Amino acid sequence: MRKVCLLLLALLVLLGLPFSAEASPFGERVEGLTEITGVRVSNSQDKTRIVVDAKAPVTYRTMVLKDPGRVVVDIKGAWLSPQVKRELSVSSSFVSRARVAQFDPRTVRVVVETTVGKDNYKIFPLTGGPVPGRVVLDFGRVGPDSSGATIALPDVKTTKPVAPQTKPTKPQTPQTKPQTPQTKPQTPQTKPVETKPAETKPVETKPAETKPVETKPEEPQTPQDAEQAAQETAADTPGEQPATESSTDAGIAAITGLAGHSITIDAGHGGNDSGAIGPTGVTEKSVTLRVALALQKLLTSEGATVYMTRTTDTEVSPKGAAASDIEELQARCDVANRHNSDIFISIHMDSFTNGAAKGTTGYYYALGSKKSRDLADKVRAGVIDQIGTPSRGTQSCNFYVVKHTDMPATLVEVAFISNPTEEKLMNSEDGVQKAAQGIADGIADFFG
Repeated sequence: MRKVCLLLLALLVLLGLPFSAEASPFGERVEGLTEITGVRVSNSQDKTRIVVDAKAPVTYRTMVLKDPGRVVVDIKGAWLSPQVKRELSVSSSFVSRARVAQFDPRTVRVVVETTVGKDNYKIFPLTGGPVPGRVVLDFGRVGPDSSGATIALPDVKTTKPVAPQTKPTKPQTPQTKPQTPQTKPQTPQTKPVETKPAETKPVETKPAETKPVETKPEEPQTPQDAEQAAQETAADTPGEQPATESSTDAGIAAITGLAGHSITIDAGHGGNDSGAIGPTGVTEKSVTLRVALALQKLLTSEGATVYMTRTTDTEVSPKGAAASDIEELQARCDVANRHNSDIFISIHMDSFTNGAAKGTTGYYYALGSKKSRDLADKVRAGVIDQIGTPSRGTQSCNFYVVKHTDMPATLVEVAFISNPTEEKLMNSEDGVQKAAQGIADGIADFFG
């Protein structure tokens, strides 16, 4: 009898091993994140309400995309339960479609296709009641100025961190952004600049169009709003099936709209050309490569085809260190032109003799297309949104790589490596990842 008991115990242990082995990676992936347990939709004559349920209060940001009009809500520090439906059934004159997916390992994205204007939607957190944390999205006649429920969406991107209980993490220091010429400097410490000294007067071209527009603080919720949200149910919609974890992750490309697009990423400098050098010896070529590789990973995960001018510390021209400045720069353009890419992104770090200079600048060819300016503006805004740098505007230039590429192109000066604070930030993994995410956000906005 004792032998039988021991055999049964051994069998139970063996059977349990696979389960613990499988559970461990999943547990590590979601550790420290809040679970999104449900997304519910309700309709009335005056509005459509979407409620996102979470196991704890969450922070989020919103942005507006166009063609088609979309309101995007990114819920930070969250993971999406496989039981949550990706496609939400909406039958409303205010909302045509709503989707949800795991945007990145720490962000759940909700995308609502709508034609209502900025006065016709409201997004706010709701705590207490049966669900510990909720984010409520109302579309329609939500206030006294919302009678025109079909006003076109504004042609801007809006970002708004909202923290109901905890403050969202912000970069510790603002980034700075060097103006990088397209010719290689003879000495890494000084970088010729084609425009006036960077630190004296930032040039802001049409501020109303280039600056990210901050939305007004959300109005406090009324008892009626709280009561309605608390009473809503999470009934399944006929014909829809719960999403699996793999299908949820696969939905990212469809939401961001990058699937099918080809993008060339140029990590500035490399090999024999170190670019600018920071106060502690951090080189521009090393930072631009790290950001470029992180950006490549983000874009490919969202369905884009990505071409890299370089993936290691090397020159791009087949002639290597023997290539002239023009030959090296043309080799970078050739990568994009040869693959007929949809856009070209050249990543640089700025530098100036005065270590106090800081900020982010987007550049486009002065005689290029309006799309190039739009791309430069959106990428610049995306970087600022992520790393909190001051805006130095979107400026025209005559830089070689944006002049000799056949598609919309921008050169983004992410930060000033000559500034000790920005050098430290951009030499950190957090700074690199946030800069890459900002560029990716700008690209998604451009294609949106």
